[in-house]
Amino acid sequence: MNSFSSLQIDEVYINKLREKDIVVPSPIQAESIPVILSGKDVVAQSQTGSGKTLAYVLPLLQQVDKNSREVQGIVIVPTRELGFQILETLQLLADEAGIRVQGLIGGAALTRQIDKLKLRPQLIVGTPGRVMELLKLRKLSVHHVKTVVVDEVDQVFDLGSMREVEVIFKGTQRNRQMLFFSATMPEPIQAVISRWMQDPVYVQISPEQRTSETLKHLYFVCEDRDKIDTLRRIVRLYNMPAAIVFINEIDNVAEIVEKLKFAGLSIEALYGDAGKQERAKVMQAFRAGKFQLLLATDIAARGLDIPHVTHVINFELPIDADHYVHRVGRTGRMGKKGTAISILTNKQRFIIDKFSKKLGCKIEEQEMAYGKIYQSGSRGAARSTGPSKGKETHVSQANKKEFGSTTAEAVSTSSPNLAPARSAALGKPNPAKASSAAGKAPSRSASGKPVSSPANKPANTGPSRSEIRSETKLGTTSDIRKSGTPNAATGTKLEVKKGTKPVQQKTDRELKRERKNKGAPRWLKEKQNKPT
Repeated sequence: MNSFSSLQIDEVYINKLREKDIVVPSPIQAESIPVILSGKDVVAQSQTGSGKTLAYVLPLLQQVDKNSREVQGIVIVPTRELGFQILETLQLLADEAGIRVQGLIGGAALTRQIDKLKLRPQLIVGTPGRVMELLKLRKLSVHHVKTVVVDEVDQVFDLGSMREVEVIFKGTQRNRQMLFFSATMPEPIQAVISRWMQDPVYVQISPEQRTSETLKHLYFVCEDRDKIDTLRRIVRLYNMPAAIVFINEIDNVAEIVEKLKFAGLSIEALYGDAGKQERAKVMQAFRAGKFQLLLATDIAARGLDIPHVTHVINFELPIDADHYVHRVGRTGRMGKKGTAISILTNKQRFIIDKFSKKLGCKIEEQEMAYGKIYQSGSRGAARSTGPSKGKETHVSQANKKEFGSTTAEAVSTSSPNLAPARSAALGKPNPAKASSAAGKAPSRSASGKPVSSPANKPANTGPSRSEIRSETKLGTTSDIRKSGTPNAATGTKLEVKKGTKPVQQKTDRELKRERKNKGAPRWLKEKQNKPT
């Protein structure tokens, strides 16, 4: 098994790493350090969180001439946050060895940095703009630089710093050593490699595995207007101690922060347009665990190592697969477990499928229901065991055939006395009384015709058609009550709700007269209606 001693690293650095529980070198460190110490140019690519910083920091410190007072090595970084992180790692190891290190990060006070340069640092960590500015002022010289490291090389050139970086390259020694490190090496970087490197050695650790194997990839689908609420529910259900939430545009930062704070979440924002003091304060508080969520643009997607971050959430999907790799690489670092969650709309499914195919990782769809998280399509069990949102309905097959499923459900969940009345009002037999009615045959007269009498009439045959017509003027059939006293027409007497006027029933002779008189003149109607 490899060890830092077998890589010819000084004991002073090994002891310092042991204090941080770093004993065994990672694969990228074991492969890169011997090649860098041999003096060759190196292009190193491995997953985020695999230990690339120590892979070039240790040999960089090892090669410093402590007796020289000139700048011998420079590390170029794309962002302030990454610059401060690398500077902290360098100072931790360099202080024990007596090596002077200085940061030339943009946004800091220029005069203070100029004063510190008088201490003659031997190693420098800087952003391209600030280093270029000090070179123009002739306050910094890179003529004695033997090693140039470009960390996150693809982003350094993608941010429009190509000209400034090449000016820095030209100011160094002709036989300098060039080291390019990144988790992604897009095609345009090959042109830079060909122009500035001499027979570089490519060190690639599992290039087909673009993301960490300990990282779990998930996504949730919702409407665009529901993204804030979906994020709130995700944070609550996962109960995450710390997470980074990524967005694409800084125009939405203030609005999203206010909405999430209103939803009760502990969140602060980190974006490029914020001042240096504000950005440093936010990062310091987040590292200290003073708030739960860090809302950030892609400036936080490069190289930041915050150990207690367990989740990365893409509130807005990244522009391509490479940006996805760097974002999700803020968790699941150095063998630790992590979770990457993306929130997208139904129209964006093809994007997440594209990322999955290009990166060779499985991104699973999840759903939220009943206060739990389920894999997409597995909520059937949750529905059967979950809480019911209404009355449970029991509809017999007879009712389904008679009324249809929708009507039958409405009948069964309403008053239990309504179903017989509804059946009676429609002139149909009541299923509940069918057995009792079937057992009795109607009596017949001497001529063989059935006799219409209350004794021979079934108990629940319901009102006649004339009663149904008059009933519609009063309301539903539930207004009808049977009194048990037979009347001349049907053998039953109708009783209406209290406060309603009873309707006088008309005989067949009166109805026939009304039909004949429908088109007659008024004087004829009045004449016919006079009592005889």
